[in-house]
Amino acid sequence: HPRRFGLASHLGLFLDIPTIGCAKSLLCGSHGPLGETRGSVADVVDHEEMVGVAVRTRDGVKPVYVSIGHKCGFADAVESVLHCVRRFRLPEPIRMAHHAAGGRFPCQ
Repeated sequence: HPRRFGLASHLGLFLDIPTIGCAKSLLCGSHGPLGETRGSVADVVDHEEMVGVAVRTRDGVKPVYVSIGHKCGFADAVESVLHCVRRFRLPEPIRMAHHAAGGRFPCQ
């Protein structure tokens, strides 16, 4: 989020639980080169501030963009996202939410 306080931050603060953000597209900032293998990461920087991490969740697919929400650091957020990825690019909780909202399924 451009103001550094997105939905994950709001929800985590309200519920007092650890939260992370994960997006299919880059919302702000930019990142350097990213390896082609699963688990490759690159810092996302906006105005000289690290605001997220580009994460390759599967070999050769577009990355997802991970940010911290509340009570969580970048390393834990990346680990959680990689742990939740199964057959597709997106973590399963996001795929399920997208499906429940009536989005195109399956999300890649």
